[in-house]
Amino acid sequence: MSARGFIVGAARSGSGKTSVTIGLLRAFARKGLAVRGAKSGPDYIDPGFHAAATGAPGVNLDSWAMPPALLADLAARQAKNADLVIVESAMGLFDGILSEAGRSGAASDLARTFGLPVLLVLDISGQSQTAAAIAKGFATFDPDVRIGGIVLNQVASERHERMARAAIKQLGIPVMGAVYRNPDMALPERHLGLVQASEHEALEAFIERLADTMERAIDLDAVAEMARPLAAETGDGAASALPPPGQRIAIARDAAFSFVYPHVEQHWREAGCALIPFSPLADEAPDAGCDACWLPGGYPELHAGRIAAADHFRDGLARFAASRPVHGECGGFMVLGETLEDAEGTAHRMTGLLSHATSYARRRINLGYRQARLLADSPIGRAGETVRGHEFHYSRVISTGTDQPLAELFDGQGDALGPSGARRGLVTGTFFHAIAKA
Repeated sequence: MSARGFIVGAARSGSGKTSVTIGLLRAFARKGLAVRGAKSGPDYIDPGFHAAATGAPGVNLDSWAMPPALLADLAARQAKNADLVIVESAMGLFDGILSEAGRSGAASDLARTFGLPVLLVLDISGQSQTAAAIAKGFATFDPDVRIGGIVLNQVASERHERMARAAIKQLGIPVMGAVYRNPDMALPERHLGLVQASEHEALEAFIERLADTMERAIDLDAVAEMARPLAAETGDGAASALPPPGQRIAIARDAAFSFVYPHVEQHWREAGCALIPFSPLADEAPDAGCDACWLPGGYPELHAGRIAAADHFRDGLARFAASRPVHGECGGFMVLGETLEDAEGTAHRMTGLLSHATSYARRRINLGYRQARLLADSPIGRAGETVRGHEFHYSRVISTGTDQPLAELFDGQGDALGPSGARRGLVTGTFFHAIAKA
């Protein structure tokens, strides 16, 4: 069985895509359907909400970072044994980078590639008939991207809804729902976006409320009828997947270390690897029986004092790194350094396995796709290989230290950004998150 699917898109971030998606995932699951979620682009947080709403793992589908074979393989796997796949767009539906056809990173690439219609969420606060002009722009911008229906969001009143509906109706695009303003639908946020699903208080009750709202506001039968078969076939995606860094992988997992792409862990497990979690915040060291250690990204800047006081973690990681590879991404890279400044400017001792220092007090946003040409063998690839990934952080390096760089870094369009990351002995780290081999 292969699923039908559609994309939940919008004109911009903050339009309500995530709330609508989570609510629809649970609402369709209540109807007895096997539902799966997916997220376009390099987002760690939304797949966690998708998984919580459906009881099944989420996945990222990134047309820029993932070679076509891997992208198709992941999409086909998500559709296998499912009735419905709902893909949540990142940012605006057509927002990506200038790149070769079909590899911009935008959700519209997925619509074209997999033949999926778009359920367009329009935030109509501060407008009424103008919503029809926006809808018409979406409907005509790309003839290969079909707008299957519209959900009006942030509706103020019945009159407001009638005016917007009437204007859009003249275009021949069905309005499948209207969600009225409701502050209880808002998802809590912090500096990297939404608070993670695992940290959301009363998450199950919140998802149930979203599903209740969508059942009242949206014609679920019309949305289901709009969906189309997801045109993807399972292939050799493993060829471009990140190789497992070992057979038994110790992986930090707690409130400070949590950003791992679902497809990366999935590939490692399918390769026969065991992932052994440990918590630095609980002062746990990596399991001595493992042959590699992975420190994911997350929010160490919010827990710097506890990490600094975790002597057992720090000493155990040092013993581990003396004979086995240790790799840190973003937050993990910060913890591998000498010190980390928190938001108040207090410097906290980190593991010192690399010699750089980072600061969240002197923050500056770094955001975008990255291409890394590796200068040495490491847990993310071999010397000379190029890995595609993403960078999103506010912390910055305030002292580069004396270690050798791990990679030459380029942006998504190939413009050089200079040396990046660090390596010393068996320890490596980068601020960018690796997604797949180029």
